[in-house]
Amino acid sequence: MKLAVAVHLNGAQAQAAAVAFDAWDSPEATKTYLSHIAHVEKATRAELDLRELPCVMQLLREHQLEPELILIDGFVHLDADETPGLGQHLFHALGGGTPIVGVSKTGRPGLPAQFEVMREEETKPLTVTCAGIDIGAAKARLRAMHGRKRVPTLMKLVARLAKNTD
Repeated sequence: MKLAVAVHLNGAQAQAAAVAFDAWDSPEATKTYLSHIAHVEKATRAELDLRELPCVMQLLREHQLEPELILIDGFVHLDADETPGLGQHLFHALGGGTPIVGVSKTGRPGLPAQFEVMREEETKPLTVTCAGIDIGAAKARLRAMHGRKRVPTLMKLVARLAKNTD
C-alpha cells in the first residue's frame, strides 16, 4: 500500500489525512484516514517549519499504517545539496525504510530542472524530490498517477480531506 498524506494547520490545531492506493494510475483511494491533532507547536522563526512532522507520525501511529511509500505535498530536500526538508525528516523518523516522494506546485531556488515533472502541456511543472527511491523512478511514478490536470487526483483528494474540518 502506498499513501498520499497532507496536513492542514489551523492555528494551534491540525488535521492530518492520508489516502491509500495500490496502483499509481488508480483514480480512487482504497481507503482514507483522518487524525485530528489538538495541539501543534508554533513555528520557530528562521527555522525550517516542521510542524507537520509530528502530525504525520501521529496519523501513522493512530491508524497503525506501515506503507511501502509515502507521497507528501512538499519537499524532501530543499536544494541540489540535499538540505533536509520535511520529507527527509520524515524519512529519518521512519528509520529510513520507507521511501518518501515530495511533490510541490512551486519550485525552489537551488533545485535544477532535473527535479521538474511536466504532467500537462502548457502548465508549470511540478517539483519532485525524494529519499529512498531514485529520482527518475519517482518522476515516472508521478507522471503515471491518475488525473488529466497538473496535480494528480489522489493528491487533490488528500488535500481536500485534510482541509475538511467538519
